[in-house]
Amino acid sequence: MTTELFSPNYLESRARFVQTTRACGAQLHTYTMPWQGALGEDLAMDVAIHGPADASRVLLTTSAVHGVEGFCGSAIQTGLLQSLLSPPDVAVVHVHAVNPHGFSHARRVNEDNVDLNRNFIDYNQPLPVNSDYAQIHAMLLPEHWPPTPEQFAKLDALTQTWGMRRMQRAITSGQYQFPQGLWFGGFGPTWSHRTFRQVLQDHLTQASEIAWIDLHTGLGPHGHGERIFACNDTGETLQRARQWWGPEITSVDTGTSQSVPLSGPIQMAIYEECPQAQYTGICLEFGTLPLSQMILAMRADHWLALHPEAQTELRHAVRSDMLQAFNPPSPAWQEQVWQQGVQAARQAIHGLALPR
Repeated sequence: MTTELFSPNYLESRARFVQTTRACGAQLHTYTMPWQGALGEDLAMDVAIHGPADASRVLLTTSAVHGVEGFCGSAIQTGLLQSLLSPPDVAVVHVHAVNPHGFSHARRVNEDNVDLNRNFIDYNQPLPVNSDYAQIHAMLLPEHWPPTPEQFAKLDALTQTWGMRRMQRAITSGQYQFPQGLWFGGFGPTWSHRTFRQVLQDHLTQASEIAWIDLHTGLGPHGHGERIFACNDTGETLQRARQWWGPEITSVDTGTSQSVPLSGPIQMAIYEECPQAQYTGICLEFGTLPLSQMILAMRADHWLALHPEAQTELRHAVRSDMLQAFNPPSPAWQEQVWQQGVQAARQAIHGLALPR
């Protein structure tokens, strides 16, 4: 049953999500993107509202903030539409494919090579400077792929000097100086950034309480769903999140998470667009491969985007590695992530429904 929720591409994922939305009587709102996908299909950010549109308590879920991670997120959202029950005064808002272009092309970034989870900064202020990334940009994206043993050794030696955590932060926290580089945050708000804010304005400004589960893959032990605290307040809000989702919630600020602190995460939008609401949220991050293999797959994907002349065999290998890193074709993995996804959603519904 679980494997039926997972689709082989964005086109089928979207069709399944839309069909399920209509079948369960949820409201569907579509925000169409002005580009076409890898198969010539229409691209859109679709929003399903399951429950009363004027509900004061809302569970928000988001998929495909990082496009290729949308296979898992879409499957969970579609399954929740089929099975999740909520009280009459609680609505569930599923935002399907925040980054539809990346989802369609099986890339983590968007049409502008932007990592959307680094794009929600204040562009009226000077751009953040990631000086460590500047030192390793050329090492990460060499002229030829795969890197030579000497190139691997040079980056490994610097990792030994810096330490793994500093290297991870240098590569993944976000950078704004190299538009063709890895984890690029962008020079301004992207289509997905602007559209997601519009979704919040259209469908969540009536809410007095919002729980948010942002669905991701790629970090951590295979099949484990890490619940990463995704709020600014580490006092009362963190206490409430642990009451809802359990004491195992991790935090980038305390160093307990597999992730590192990010510049411009998408959660910043909820504070600005829904200031009226009490917000409690997590990123639910499902592990796939060891960190070094995940980063190598990302490096290869970026290299391939810069080298359209690459041979077919190498191209296929890079695409396959990306799917292994963010959408493992394992029924056991799919069952694990579904069970943890529906558990987290039920816990959020229970938390929202608690007497005040």
